[in-house]
Amino acid sequence: MALSTYSCFCFTRKFKNGEIQPVEDVRAAFEAYADGVGSGGGSTMSSEGFRRFLMDQQGEKGISLAEAGKLMDRVHAEKEVGGATKHLIGRIVKASSSVFFTIDDFYHFLFLDDVNPPINQAVHQDMSAPLSHYYIFTGHNSYLTGNQLSSDSSDKPIIKALLRGVRVIELDMWPNSTKDNVEILHGRTLCSPVGMLTCLQSIKKYAFEASPYPLIITLEDHLTPDLQTKVAHMIKETFGDLLFVPTDEPMKEFPSPNELQKRIIISTKPPKEYLESKDMSRNESQNIGKKVSNTKESQTGDTSMKDSNKVESNLKSLLKQEEEYEREASDSKSEDESEDEEEEEPKLQKNTSNNQYKNLITIQAGKPKGHTKDALKVDPDKVRRLSLSEQKLAKATTNHCADLIRFTQRNIVRVFPKGTRVRSTNYKPILAWTHGAQMVAFNMQGYGKQLNLMQGFFKANGGCGYVKKPDFLMKTGPNGEVFDPNATLHIKQTLKVKVYTGNGWSADFSKKHFDTYSPPDFYTKIAIDGVPADSQKKKTKVREDDWVPVWDEEFSFPLTVPELAILRIEVKDYDMSEKHDFAGQACLPVSELRPGIRSVPLYDKKGKKYNSVRLLMRFKFVSNVER
Repeated sequence: MALSTYSCFCFTRKFKNGEIQPVEDVRAAFEAYADGVGSGGGSTMSSEGFRRFLMDQQGEKGISLAEAGKLMDRVHAEKEVGGATKHLIGRIVKASSSVFFTIDDFYHFLFLDDVNPPINQAVHQDMSAPLSHYYIFTGHNSYLTGNQLSSDSSDKPIIKALLRGVRVIELDMWPNSTKDNVEILHGRTLCSPVGMLTCLQSIKKYAFEASPYPLIITLEDHLTPDLQTKVAHMIKETFGDLLFVPTDEPMKEFPSPNELQKRIIISTKPPKEYLESKDMSRNESQNIGKKVSNTKESQTGDTSMKDSNKVESNLKSLLKQEEEYEREASDSKSEDESEDEEEEEPKLQKNTSNNQYKNLITIQAGKPKGHTKDALKVDPDKVRRLSLSEQKLAKATTNHCADLIRFTQRNIVRVFPKGTRVRSTNYKPILAWTHGAQMVAFNMQGYGKQLNLMQGFFKANGGCGYVKKPDFLMKTGPNGEVFDPNATLHIKQTLKVKVYTGNGWSADFSKKHFDTYSPPDFYTKIAIDGVPADSQKKKTKVREDDWVPVWDEEFSFPLTVPELAILRIEVKDYDMSEKHDFAGQACLPVSELRPGIRSVPLYDKKGKKYNSVRLLMRFKFVSNVER
């Protein structure tokens, strides 16, 4: 048996390398479907036995004998070219005849996530309903490379988001310094700009690399009518036939994702006929913007302020001021007063040159004017998009829950992060999802648990960026009643998750990445993130000094709303004296989990897939009746 050697001060420590052996459940499954004997006397599994295993244990209904044979050939071919080496399984087996599987061939198949993935890989939901029937993968301030106050603006974050399947890109449009062109930036901050045309050209190039379904561009408009007309020309000339231009005004129902395949659509407020900008003194984002602008002006001629430590100090000061401002505002205003003052009508000045810009808008947008209840009234002759901050969403879910859900059955609600999230952090998306909000706008620049959950949720439906909302959110009773997220719900089903083993860390990490003097001590955390009644956390035991840990532990999760639940998996290296080291994570939509023994690839903190790290897990659903 091979040994791993670690130097510890004046002596050397040797550890046995964990053997990559099929766990007991895998051996039992193989023996149950093995139907032959190999030349060495061991059991073998024919393509017919393999087909029966896939149908009975893996839920692959309708798979043919020919398809099972092709899958076996693919597994053998990967082993022949060394594809198994990166998963460590191929180091203990030699390629066998493609006519049958040995136990090692079978185990190798189970660990290949490209042929034995944990969730559905293809688009399988009905894509012919109006856009309002779908959750849509949405970015916030998509052009920023970092924090919300001093980072650069660029088209690179936009490209990255598109390649990850994001379907809504946000651009904030401002006049340049000479007022004759358009720049994209977070206004009244220290953020540097990027050209509007640069962003549009990158969007065109990468719009449909990850998904063929419609790309929505939300425009935050701070332009004069002349510049709006210039933007209209840019959009039409850049996108050409890719641009969807609505023929009906107002639109009575949104088109479907199927109807809009390979099309780019625009969403923004219809332009007012004015040149004078409205008073934004009470708007939180503008308030923080003024503070940043003053800071920026004070920097003129003072190059020392460019020092990173002083910039960071500046950001902390601004964050503290903004928190104090919010606290004072909430103490001095009632909800309705705050809403009444959020949007004041601008001074109007006649100008009709922006009709070209107005005609490009497919999804007309706006923020609440007056009471939220009034903003949520459904117009039978018109559909639109309503934008709410995360705070206003929370208030709306408390005070106008049914109105909000009823509104989202035909219209679109976009939720955006509060202004104090200057470090590009994110909020919990589940509150918005359970109330039907389609566009839950997230900062994609950083990383963290909430962003991992968002990325995991949109792995559903083939990762196309559109996920069908649950039927219960689209139903209306005879008296107008809708789903009540606050009601006590019955358990629909129980998800049983068994964590067998994992491998690949020794290939993707250095020998001393986790522990300097010994192999890592891995454990796995399993959690459900969903409605409060479903959310729970569990973890395996710690397996000490082993690069190939075997846990073989099962956990049960009763679920009331499995449609919106996310299975969160995280592996850590236990450390008695310090913070436990991160060793990989995966977030999977529960509704998409495939039953049976599955290979689960792990990702780093930023959502990038590791080359080799995999867990072997089993998923089983038990209905409430069966229990």
